[in-house]
Amino acid sequence: MNGSDKYLTRLIERFYHEAWNAKDEACAREILHKDFDFRGSLGPVRTGPEGFIQYMRELWVGLPDFRCDIVEVVDTGDSAAARMKFSGTHKGLFYGVPGTGKMIEWAGGAFFKGDGRQITELWVLGDIDAVKRQLGPSARSDFV
Repeated sequence: MNGSDKYLTRLIERFYHEAWNAKDEACAREILHKDFDFRGSLGPVRTGPEGFIQYMRELWVGLPDFRCDIVEVVDTGDSAAARMKFSGTHKGLFYGVPGTGKMIEWAGGAFFKGDGRQITELWVLGDIDAVKRQLGPSARSDFV
């Protein structure tokens, strides 16, 4: 793959706009490789589309309207980085804190790899300190 194809940028857009924001699990199954490797700063490591979908469902418990906004993507062909803004209304258990009804938001960076057809790997680094500050002093250090 050369950098001019930008197939990975298209997959990243679908990943965030369709799989996450529209809660389209079928899209996640389509665009994530069967051996997809996910590591996130919220704590979990997940493998495969089904493992990642379980993570999505867990996050939606605490932030049912969780939203991912792409600020910028830098695509080099088979790898890409996205600068992100994440947000959601805290309505359920999240970081050990029961729902507060507060809108929380934080910034992050997402690092993708692909094989020409699907996303094979994703590492997300989010500003977890910002999340915990917004949730208050009782926030735990781990996601679940």
